[in-house]
Amino acid sequence: MDRNPPEHDIDETRLDVGEPKRWAAGLPGVAVSLKRGVEQMGVVRTATTLRLLNQREGFDCPGCAWPEPQGHRRLAEFCENGAKAVAEEATRRRVGPEFFAAHPVAELATRPDYWLGQQGRLTDPVVLREGATHYEPISWGDAFSLIGEKLRGLPGPDQALFYTSGRTSNEAAFLYQLMVRSFGTNNLPDCSNMCHESSGAALSETTGIGKGSVSIADFDRADLIVVVGQNPGTNHPRMLSALESAKRNGARVVAVNPLPEAGLLRFKNPQNVRGVVGRGTALADDFLQIRLGGDQALFAAAGNLLLSWDAADADFVAHYTDGYADYVEQTKALDWAAVDEATGLPRAEIEHFARLLADSERTIFCWAMGLTQHKHAVRAIREIANVALLRGMIGKPGAGLCPVRGHSNVQGDRTMGIWEKMPEKFLAALETEFGITVPREHGHDTVASIRAMRDGTAKVFFAVGGNFASASPDTAVTEAALRSCELTVQVSTKLNRSHVVHGRTALILPTLGRTEADLQHSGEQFVTVEDSMSVVHRSRGRLTPASDRLLSEVSILCRLARELLGPDHPVPWEDFERDYDLIRDRISRVVPGCADYNERVRRPDGFVLPHAPRDAREFTGTRSGKAHFSAHELEVLKVPTGRLLLQTLRSHDQYNTTIYGLDDRYRGVKDGRRVVFVSPADLDELDLLDGHYVDLVSEWPDDPTGIVERRAERFRVVAYPTARGCAAAYFPEANPLVPLDSTADVSGTPTSKSIVVRLERLPD
Repeated sequence: MDRNPPEHDIDETRLDVGEPKRWAAGLPGVAVSLKRGVEQMGVVRTATTLRLLNQREGFDCPGCAWPEPQGHRRLAEFCENGAKAVAEEATRRRVGPEFFAAHPVAELATRPDYWLGQQGRLTDPVVLREGATHYEPISWGDAFSLIGEKLRGLPGPDQALFYTSGRTSNEAAFLYQLMVRSFGTNNLPDCSNMCHESSGAALSETTGIGKGSVSIADFDRADLIVVVGQNPGTNHPRMLSALESAKRNGARVVAVNPLPEAGLLRFKNPQNVRGVVGRGTALADDFLQIRLGGDQALFAAAGNLLLSWDAADADFVAHYTDGYADYVEQTKALDWAAVDEATGLPRAEIEHFARLLADSERTIFCWAMGLTQHKHAVRAIREIANVALLRGMIGKPGAGLCPVRGHSNVQGDRTMGIWEKMPEKFLAALETEFGITVPREHGHDTVASIRAMRDGTAKVFFAVGGNFASASPDTAVTEAALRSCELTVQVSTKLNRSHVVHGRTALILPTLGRTEADLQHSGEQFVTVEDSMSVVHRSRGRLTPASDRLLSEVSILCRLARELLGPDHPVPWEDFERDYDLIRDRISRVVPGCADYNERVRRPDGFVLPHAPRDAREFTGTRSGKAHFSAHELEVLKVPTGRLLLQTLRSHDQYNTTIYGLDDRYRGVKDGRRVVFVSPADLDELDLLDGHYVDLVSEWPDDPTGIVERRAERFRVVAYPTARGCAAAYFPEANPLVPLDSTADVSGTPTSKSIVVRLERLPD
């Protein structure tokens, strides 16, 4: 086996900082992709696996949810970080019983997330019994019996929590929510609660459906593409190809972000000559370096100017919208001094941006977690929607709203029912289809789940995928909450932090990855996923599984459901495990838009779920049956003197909580992660220098006790061209600074992009 030694590559004293890059991808991206693949998989396995990535006959990338092109696909239909994600899953390294015998859990708990992830694929189910020091092997049958006995022994079903991440397939997600609701609870927190919940909340009210309204083809038809609070070069690299194509067709791109992001500055596409030996393509024509949290003010100001110029699409507004009069009254009374304070942008830049919006006939608005993780995130996204409605940019080619989802199939999970408050129509359809009774009381989202564990009202935590301990806010509180559980269960492919932050009894159940063949009684199976633009398509793994003891997620859930609910339960769990077509038949009768599911997913490019605003300018999901203008006061974050507003973000060498390596090539960071990016002007005011070390201390008002502080220790200061008054640090290292009770209005999303901090210098 090829396994890094325990000390490999985790010595932060080797951290080195250079100049940030002014371009993304190119030959270095190719070189890194191949290097990571060969290190983890070997030469032959790398070539075999990457050839199948995002291809019709292959498997969906386990990374981001950016869609594949319809029609022709390139031979290399993947990006650098997609290649890294596959290398991590298809690695030849293994974590079996001998590994757990050699490493006490207490020792593993001291290891960094990167070290844990680099150990390899889990091969056997293991249990940590109460009072034990090591995980030890357990049979699948005994594992299911242990879980079933614990769940049935709870005073009520609501004392159990069932989490999932976006890597889960549609089939597994549908069965998961069906099992959980059959058990009697709607406690189905998921990773959406921590990322795009604000998008769903805002769009559901505005357009009647909590999904974006564009397709990949719209990018080639757009006049203007606005990219807000998003770093596609790292988080959705294949989006750069779509932007490059849009630029060739005459589109203008505007980037709105506190940080200059390499991918939006210039893209060297390794799939063409210009990207390999030339200068590549400059993507962003305009860069609005906005202050953190200033997005609502920017779009309110744009709306104000558009109204003053009489630039509204009067026909669209009259026929398709309501709430316009209140919006006009609120927007015309805009406080421009507040706009200046919130955005930090020169008035001329805002006016230029508004003029671009006024002149564009086809505008796409894109955003990601730079918008969704603020206290007023829902307001900000509503304000973007207001501008789109004002200009009639819904339901026309080359225009629309485009929340760019993160994890692959996070959108599909929600479509399949993974939500703590699914609508009555869906729940009633489940009852009719299966002859069961399901609960109606809303369950816990992620933050409420942490509170329930903390307060002792939840005793069992069950996760399908993800790394809850590292993904969640307020790390100390989250870890204490997990440790207070009677039982924690993690369905996983690789070792992560959540396996060593455990309940009194803990189970790790190893599962197949996307890259691996899934052979059941009826033959080889495939699963389906939904991308960020509502396209549902097949994914079929081809590799030999990492261990013959692995079960698919579908098998794990079906076998657990039979144990938990008994042999007389009306859902045919055993049949579902044998043949996934039978699951899809039921999906077709329960999930809106999924009729003829089995036939349509077998088409070469799958099928697109219906979206009435996009398809027909119908807004039947809103209260009035029309698209809704929102009117609300401008929210301006107040940061005390001597403090900064911190956002958490990803390194280029990670995806969500998975750490691929310790280099952030685009930001000039090598061999380390505990860095904080601060503008040189702010460093001067704070009497700090590039290279100083500081503790990050967040300050949170908590009545009646006053200010409560949280501390993340020893970060190297990096002078960086970010917006004044703002700072940035990587998660999960900065997660301890995010208060559990600091959540977005309406959506409940943790406010990981707006943390008030002070920097305490450490002795040299």
